[in-house]
Amino acid sequence: MNKNRLEAFSDGVLAIIITIMVLELHTPDEPTWAGVAAVLPTLFTYLLSFVYVGIYWNNHHHMIHLASRVNGAILWANLHLLFWLSLFPFTTRWMDESGFQQVPVLLYGINLLCAAIAYFILERRLIAVQGRDGALAQAVGRDWKGKASPLIYLLGIALTLVQPLLGVAVFTIVALIWLVPDRRVEQFVVKAHEGGAGPGHSN
Repeated sequence: MNKNRLEAFSDGVLAIIITIMVLELHTPDEPTWAGVAAVLPTLFTYLLSFVYVGIYWNNHHHMIHLASRVNGAILWANLHLLFWLSLFPFTTRWMDESGFQQVPVLLYGINLLCAAIAYFILERRLIAVQGRDGALAQAVGRDWKGKASPLIYLLGIALTLVQPLLGVAVFTIVALIWLVPDRRVEQFVVKAHEGGAGPGHSN
């Protein structure tokens, strides 16, 4: 499969995931500010999951752009990632409807953890095909955020056993960490557009 088709397919799945999540939003029961306040937790959970999907979409785009080619292992690794992302609407809704009870928050954290691991596997598969001297490997570098995120998710899952809202706070912090753009990756993407360090020049 051409890598552009893989990216287009992934973009379509992510768009559907966001659509499903927004369809889960309901208008307030009453046309007052109190009614708005009542749905704020729902809006927060939607926003948090929307930000996560946006982060994955943005980083997935950069990663595929810097990749040289895809093979069968990469296709399955990509589907593995999409599987865990496709569960976001379910775990998000359950966490919201339960009022942030322990088990739903735990499942949400496990969902985030599995998605992070799946993304890391996809990244490693792409680097294995391109080589350690390729543009993607150079752009990723030590990938401290990718390696630290699963550990922080585990911390959040552990804190959920103490107080679910602590777990939600940790999951929110990880999202905020990823919102800070990686200038190194962006520079490599710009070079790829200019033809200096793109996939066509990597192998």
